[in-house]
Amino acid sequence: MFGEEMGKDFMQSGIILVNKPVGVSSNTAVNIVKHAVGAKKAGHLGTLDLEGAGLLPVTINSATKLFDIFLQKNKTYQSEFVFGFETDTLDMAGKIIKQKPCDISRVEVEKACKEMIGKSLQMPPIYSAKKVGGKVAYKEALKGNLLELKPKEIEIFDLKVLEQTDKNTFKFEISCSSGTYIRSLCRDLAEKLGIFGTMKNILRTKCGNFDIKDAFTLEQIKAGDFKIIPCGDVLEYPILFFNRSYANKLLNGVVFTMDEVDDLIAHKPDGTYKIICERNILGLAEKSNGKLKMTLRL
Repeated sequence: MFGEEMGKDFMQSGIILVNKPVGVSSNTAVNIVKHAVGAKKAGHLGTLDLEGAGLLPVTINSATKLFDIFLQKNKTYQSEFVFGFETDTLDMAGKIIKQKPCDISRVEVEKACKEMIGKSLQMPPIYSAKKVGGKVAYKEALKGNLLELKPKEIEIFDLKVLEQTDKNTFKFEISCSSGTYIRSLCRDLAEKLGIFGTMKNILRTKCGNFDIKDAFTLEQIKAGDFKIIPCGDVLEYPILFFNRSYANKLLNGVVFTMDEVDDLIAHKPDGTYKIICERNILGLAEKSNGKLKMTLRL
């Protein structure tokens, strides 16, 4: 779709939905997209572990500024948990450190799942990208230095068993708040069952309103077969239309009072608005206390 248009100075901004494979880090996937597109800048909207697969929204050019807006979006995953042992990494890449023979039924697991719904404090895995004092937890753990991690409040909206795939192995669908570690969820669910558990695999299927069914493989993106979602299409705010004169002033930091743009915003409620000029989104502005100020320039 973009093969002939892409190049060294590809300036279009937006989001490309990537279906990240296992074994490729999120940063590597971002760099592949950046190089394939020819974007000046690229980032992502939520890390997937090296062993994780699925939906990774990649931002290009000015869309990289959207990170903070999308940071708190809810996520949905499909993941297999195997019960009976726990590894130091809480996934299959680690070493077994705890074991307890078991024969868990689906009924028992579904009952425990109900108890996990809601808000709770979750302890991140020792092998995670969490930072303490500028140090990354998993990098320190590899050196034998265990950082003092602190629990974080997360929320599980839904946790259901999709199927039993093997003895003591179940496939789940998890809908949760941003920042939830599915490996830790597996550990905590196993604790509810009085046993140990380890995450076998994980697939992210949704991130906010983005869905994996709309994502492209890295091979497709390299071949120019992908779509870019414009910034304006993913920012769910009401619109204010400005002419070029007013728009330039906003972009240059001018704070408008109601007297200056009364016909545009006087009767609009306070809040965040998308600023549109000549069919292009310029960014976001905040109306508060009778004034309008640019808060994000795209």
